[in-house]
Amino acid sequence: MREMGIQLLRGISKSLGLEEYYIEKKMKLESGYNILGPNFYQSLSRCSDDKNQIGQFPHRDPGLLVFIAQNVGGGLQIKDQGKWLNADFPTSSIGVLVADHIEILTNGKYKSLLHRVALNTTVERLSLPFFFGPSLDATVKPEPEFVDDHNPPSYRQMTYKEYLESNSRYHVIEARANLINEALL
Repeated sequence: MREMGIQLLRGISKSLGLEEYYIEKKMKLESGYNILGPNFYQSLSRCSDDKNQIGQFPHRDPGLLVFIAQNVGGGLQIKDQGKWLNADFPTSSIGVLVADHIEILTNGKYKSLLHRVALNTTVERLSLPFFFGPSLDATVKPEPEFVDDHNPPSYRQMTYKEYLESNSRYHVIEARANLINEALL
């Protein structure tokens, strides 16, 4: 996953007219902080009569990119122009979402995707998101290439660690990461 993330970020750098290794260097990816955070969602038939149940409420993810593998071809939804759209992809593939720190770095030129999980009516869902992030000590801010008189900085500067610590969801992710690490030992 790490190598795939680096290759995608090189492509994003080039798409922005920057040097190929721009994001890789700025985000100190040689010591990036990556997390695997498995999620399990029961089917609606097992948990409620409410057919509009949400397995995970709308949110955006920290990091640069999020890779998602899942056991069923549905459940993930993204918000586009005010509407929730199913982000279906085959179970044999990996979905990729742009995360918060690409949005911050590009001052909003690339957008972190607002997404949620809708519960399946009959099938349980297991997803394995891999959060591909910068180094904990990388300073994340709108880079000068994306700031001018018409586009002032939309985000304040902070390290990735400071961002994660200010986001209460980080503690859930960190706890999961610690549990996984302990299980692997």
